[in-house]
Amino acid sequence: MSLKEELDYQTILFVSKNKNKFIEASNILKNYGIKLDWAPFSKMEIQSISLSEIASSAAKNAFETLRKPLIVEDDGLFIKALNGFPGPYSSYVYSTIGLDGILKLMENIKDRECFFESAVAFCNGSLNKVFLGRVYGTISENIRGQGGFGFDPIFIPRGESITFAEMSLEYKCSISHRAIALKSFAEWFSKNFKYFGDNFVNC
Repeated sequence: MSLKEELDYQTILFVSKNKNKFIEASNILKNYGIKLDWAPFSKMEIQSISLSEIASSAAKNAFETLRKPLIVEDDGLFIKALNGFPGPYSSYVYSTIGLDGILKLMENIKDRECFFESAVAFCNGSLNKVFLGRVYGTISENIRGQGGFGFDPIFIPRGESITFAEMSLEYKCSISHRAIALKSFAEWFSKNFKYFGDNFVNC
């Protein structure tokens, strides 16, 4: 399949076991007329320090199984004082030591600078393109907020006084690392494809 060929699909699959990511992605992309279907598929991930490489490889592997155009998103929290930890291992670290574990590691550390990075990979069999988004901020002193997921309750974006978890879904989806990456994808996709009848076709 190439950019010049008609794409016989109405929606793009969002491959992730994390439904919260799907909800956020759908919320962001609907503003561009792009519809997503959730594919709670366990994606195969390579070991790498690069989120781009991880997302790209996972998208390629997922396409080989699902055989439908899709996007995969991988993200990580990179903390300056911890030399970028947990970075690409964020999901594992969250599931093992959690928020309390990160706050414990950050005890008595004044430099709390960090950033969230998102890598969104689109794959349709012939294309495998990655879009990045990054938001800088600081690690909070304690867990704050009931919304969001993952490390949201301890991440305060630069210029804000509240954590991602204290924000409304709509506001978070307008400023997050995931939003930046997905908007970049959506702008590229909208320039190359248009919705016509029941299909996306090359512009």
